[in-house]
Amino acid sequence: MRAGYYGPMTAFVRGLGQAGEMQTTDQPGSTTLDGHMDRRLGAVLGSVAGDALGAPYEFNPPIPAREPIRMHANTTWELGEWTDDTAMSIPILRALAHGEDLRDSDTQGRIVREWVGWAEDAKDVGIQIGDVLRAVRGRMRGIDHVAELSRLALEEAEALHQVRGRSAGNGSLMRTGPVALGYLDDPAGLIEAATAISSLTHFEEDAAEACVVWSLAIRHAIFTGELALREQLGVLPEESQQKWAARLDEAEAGEPHEFENNGWVVAALQAAWSAIVRGDGLRDTLERAVRCGYDTDTVAAIAGSLAGAVYGASQVPDEWRRELHGWPGQRVDALVEMVEAIS
Repeated sequence: MRAGYYGPMTAFVRGLGQAGEMQTTDQPGSTTLDGHMDRRLGAVLGSVAGDALGAPYEFNPPIPAREPIRMHANTTWELGEWTDDTAMSIPILRALAHGEDLRDSDTQGRIVREWVGWAEDAKDVGIQIGDVLRAVRGRMRGIDHVAELSRLALEEAEALHQVRGRSAGNGSLMRTGPVALGYLDDPAGLIEAATAISSLTHFEEDAAEACVVWSLAIRHAIFTGELALREQLGVLPEESQQKWAARLDEAEAGEPHEFENNGWVVAALQAAWSAIVRGDGLRDTLERAVRCGYDTDTVAAIAGSLAGAVYGASQVPDEWRRELHGWPGQRVDALVEMVEAIS
């Protein structure tokens, strides 16, 4: 990655500390340490649970209210198996557990390398992400330094955008849940990290901005146990603030299934937020998210990262938690260990 490059919001991000926009009163306060850790774990396990719950419903139309949502297997996914949503977040989580900075080009290169290896035999890879990773794999021969993989990913993500004219799929937002865990005391750093990790596969501004505000909302929820997504819009450029405020208005007025084009990051965020603001607890929120239809696992994974940070991992139903597993041959306890290792 080029030194100092964090995608389309570079200039705005660099002015945050100087202008003082990122001063915050988000502190644990009277929140117990156990509650704080429960919500940190919830940002990851809530997303994993949503992913596995939604997996067998993917590509189907919206599920009517009369039909119960249950975790089950189908011809592609085993019972409780997570999909690409979680698989792509694991290298991010592992890097944070090792004390690495997601803004560092070496760290990003190692993440890209893991993604490329995973994608070679993954059951399902999103179209946009698959195209970027295949292009990177085709250029890896002769690479001398792992940081070069970060540069290749950025170049291929931009090239894909230039060819297609758009690149705001939901694939970077689906994996952003763990990012906040590494920057709980550094909101400006979180903005940079969320933007950088998104930009490795998604060039368009909407993708980076969605990851930024969602990650900041997760951070706020971990500290306070409260939802505050709209309150994070102030870190965006003014034009983007107005745009996203209108989108959140739409989400709060509509049901998750009304945002049908949920492979697009905007509709995916709207469907997830609609489920969250209507949900009565973590389980109900995830079930509402799955009812959106189509990209059910991703919408539920996105919803679960934020809702999990509010309600905590302790609210993931036991009958779901004991079944959760997936690439790279891990069960949920391995993810718990990584979260607990993040200082």
